[in-house]
Amino acid sequence: MTKNRVVITGLGVITPIGNNVSTFWNHLISGKSGVGQITAFDTTDFPVRIAAEVTDFDPLNYIEKKEARKMDRNVQFAVAAAQQAIKDAGLELNQIDPERFGVYIGSGIGGLNTYEEQFKVLLNRGPRRVSPFTIPMMITNMAAGQVSIRFGAKGPNSTSVTACASGTHCIGDAFRLLKYGDADVMLAGGTEATITPFAFAGFSSMGALSTQNDNPTKASRPFDRERDGFVMGEGAGVLVLETLDHALKRGANIIAEIAGYGMTADAYHLTSPDPTGDGPARSMKKAYEEAGLNATDVDYINAHGTSTQLNEKYETLAIKRAFGEHAYQLAVSSNKSMIGHLLGAAGGVEAVATALTLKHQIIPPTINYENPDPDCDLDYVPNEARKACVRTAISNSLGFGGHNASILLKAYEEVSQ
Repeated sequence: MTKNRVVITGLGVITPIGNNVSTFWNHLISGKSGVGQITAFDTTDFPVRIAAEVTDFDPLNYIEKKEARKMDRNVQFAVAAAQQAIKDAGLELNQIDPERFGVYIGSGIGGLNTYEEQFKVLLNRGPRRVSPFTIPMMITNMAAGQVSIRFGAKGPNSTSVTACASGTHCIGDAFRLLKYGDADVMLAGGTEATITPFAFAGFSSMGALSTQNDNPTKASRPFDRERDGFVMGEGAGVLVLETLDHALKRGANIIAEIAGYGMTADAYHLTSPDPTGDGPARSMKKAYEEAGLNATDVDYINAHGTSTQLNEKYETLAIKRAFGEHAYQLAVSSNKSMIGHLLGAAGGVEAVATALTLKHQIIPPTINYENPDPDCDLDYVPNEARKACVRTAISNSLGFGGHNASILLKAYEEVSQ
């Protein structure tokens, strides 16, 4: 079977540090934090009052008012990011085969804003006042559905709901479809909008969130010894993926290549990572092996790096298991130090960041790294971005339930025929 090379030709983001790719990237490499006091709801009775919110987002810049009212916030983010990515790729939709144009966009939770709002209507005003759009606004697959409707993508269409690994699973699955010839073009990534009372009550009860309410920009501190929980974020990241042949035929600008994908399960615990690091290690190893590479060929890892005590300890261990002594030669950093944890959107936004790292040869920093942790003894690119030769990079996403996903990106190189 002929296997296609797969390339990235377009990027789009909605994030807490910028609602377009250039702003996002400039803030990311300058170490800007997007964390602040929550404005979305009254936090008076909540133990956690900080988050990384998307600001200055107007869905009407992308969507007609009538249609926007039928979309949950997470779907609006996805449509906006997809529209940006299509424009960035220079895709002329009337010139591609719609039946070979697909959408894989994941979300960990889906339309939680809609769920909460309409449940209040049910309790306070009765069942007859619940919106008829409640279900299609709430269900988790609707970001992929709405994007396909809006842009006429009639090819493969699906949604991965694997908690914080959702976006990366969608990109990896889309990569495989293209690799094996089931599509020519895919929009892939993740979206999430869960800065809501219900989400914060639930995550706070778990003890998963940072409680550094008085110093929000310092609260997300992956790999730092004083980390005390993740900071919730929101947003979307969508990439245009194409077979190399399709991209070349239309003269596309190629940003990077996707060459490997790993997915595994811990089979260990609902929320805690396996203390051996086995699952993520196998995921990373599968990604570089599919790409036909050795451990020593990888230059950089965009870590899951959530700012929780257990994740960083065991993700570091997993990197050592997957790379051996080469682990100490790798650069490792966490975008979540600046944008918070975007849950199902994390993999989409972090894949965009990884592609830009390859394009610009600059590694974004892990900010707020002040107190070394003896359990985390790798090179975490502390506090300042770094110019470096990055030819190959892995982006990790590790989700509740033990879901692990890794994608391997390469700097694009032409191969003579």
